[in-house]
Amino acid sequence: MARYTGPKTKIARKFGEAIFGDDKSFEKRNYPPGQHGNARRRGKKSEYAIQLMEKQKAKYTYGVLERQFRNMFKRATAAPGITGEVLLQLCESRLDNVVYRMGISPSRSGARQLVSHRHITVNGELVNIPSYQLKAGDVVAVREKSKSLEAIEKSLSNSSNVYEWITWNSEKKEGTYVSVPARIQIPENINEQFIVELYSK
Repeated sequence: MARYTGPKTKIARKFGEAIFGDDKSFEKRNYPPGQHGNARRRGKKSEYAIQLMEKQKAKYTYGVLERQFRNMFKRATAAPGITGEVLLQLCESRLDNVVYRMGISPSRSGARQLVSHRHITVNGELVNIPSYQLKAGDVVAVREKSKSLEAIEKSLSNSSNVYEWITWNSEKKEGTYVSVPARIQIPENINEQFIVELYSK
């Protein structure tokens, strides 16, 4: 499936935050891209523009294309609970995101590649679909043959993130998706209510 492969710093500058993780280039130039950069005066954004920006931010953050994102929104609308919160929970429950959260990869794009290249198992079975939706209690592990991969070992040694809804066993190189995270446990700076308003028009 097609993915955004363009310059990530440019996108991060558009939103004014490092949505793809640590980015030294963004730190140096954390103002909007374009010829006039910092000096350009931008008028007040319309309500629609703000809502669209928030949707784009969420899509780039989780590496999801429009059709996938719209389908997730439909699922969130049909599910019990607050639609915006459920939408983010569906994003967080994706296998590639959980692989990233567990520290197996330093980025979501890297995590997506690990899953696609069959390095990850779920409950002992190989799963190569990055969008695979995990359920509470699912065990995510690095495949036995892939445990010695330098990229995985380096990422795990540098990872310090701890999430209440995920457990990790460094010896076995496996973790458990303990529960669906509550909104307060999701660290992403996304105003999901704007996305709900945009799709509800």
